[in-house]
Amino acid sequence: EVQLVESGGGLVQPGGSLRLSCSASGFAFANNYAGWFRQSPGKEREGVAIRSDKGDTVYTDSVKGRFTISIDNAKNILYLQMDSLKSDDTAMYYCAGTRYYVSRWRSLAEDDYEFWGQGTQVTVSS
Repeated sequence: EVQLVESGGGLVQPGGSLRLSCSASGFAFANNYAGWFRQSPGKEREGVAIRSDKGDTVYTDSVKGRFTISIDNAKNILYLQMDSLKSDDTAMYYCAGTRYYVSRWRSLAEDDYEFWGQGTQVTVSS
């Protein structure tokens, strides 16, 4: 059974930073596609950042230059470093992964991922 567990969310002021973590059991981030999605109240869930099975990365335009996705291979943890946070980044953040090849991984489509965590809330507010 695959389990993904996010942590690291919280309340932060605009311009601040947070690092989200996603721990996995039964799933290896190093060899698979995995990433971060987010959902704000009243909005659809959107892809934020994906890391491919080869280590390539893609980001949604609104977070480019501010967010960084990475893994700790030894600990099997997926991270999302979020800097220069804005109020628009307020959302529930979800970790997701798949064991399948994702040909369209750069499109950040949530339908390509079968494993999901329960989410961690990020609130950016002064």
